Amino acid sequence: MSSAVADRPNYGIDSPATVKNMFWRGGWTLAFALALFFMNRIEYPGPAARLLIAVGGIGVAFLAAGFYMIWWSRVAKLQVRDRILDSLQLRGDERVLDVGSGTGLMLVGAAKRLKSGRATGVDFSGAVDAAKQNAKLEGVADKIRVDPGKDGKLVYPDQHYDAVVSVLALRQVGDADERAQLVREMFRVLKTGGRLAIFDLLRTGEYADLLRDTGAAKVELSPVPVLWRFPAHTVIATK
Repeated sequence: MSSAVADRPNYGIDSPATVKNMFWRGGWTLAFALALFFMNRIEYPGPAARLLIAVGGIGVAFLAAGFYMIWWSRVAKLQVRDRILDSLQLRGDERVLDVGSGTGLMLVGAAKRLKSGRATGVDFSGAVDAAKQNAKLEGVADKIRVDPGKDGKLVYPDQHYDAVVSVLALRQVGDADERAQLVREMFRVLKTGGRLAIFDLLRTGEYADLLRDTGAAKVELSPVPVLWRFPAHTVIATK
């Protein structure tokens, strides 16, 4: 790896196996479409051309999906991060908790907005070293800490954090009961008047209902979904 690349933070490619599979399928489908065309273009030029367009189009769609997922990981998710952090209305002196911190996308993003405050990450993926390296490269290593997460519980005291975030992490946590328990835990450690933001796929409506039942003073669900592999929404709750 070159020093230029090593000096830049790297928040990874989401679902790299899926991205690889998209390119693999796209490449082979296009190759198959071209092979069919060249085998039949002389004897059946019309059908061969139509078959090339139909099968080749499928291959192009797979490739486009792969490129879209890379664009999402490199560009779009940074924009989503900034919108979510904007919604927290941080002053700079808060304690912020990132549940499912991974390589540190939200953790580091929050830390960069803090002056006297601190950001804590709960890691479920074993990416602690990557998160710390990204924080170092972004100049906020002294403002973050990362703790291991387990069993759908948080070890922090009640009303300990001014803001809590979780981005594309709850889908990786156990079953429905464990996810619900973790959402309640996130709400428990949030201070009265604090804000909680969850960005996730498909189940955000469930999280919104759960937070209302748990006692959130205000719950908002983003009306316009962000397209990842599936539509994703943001839930913002105030305690």
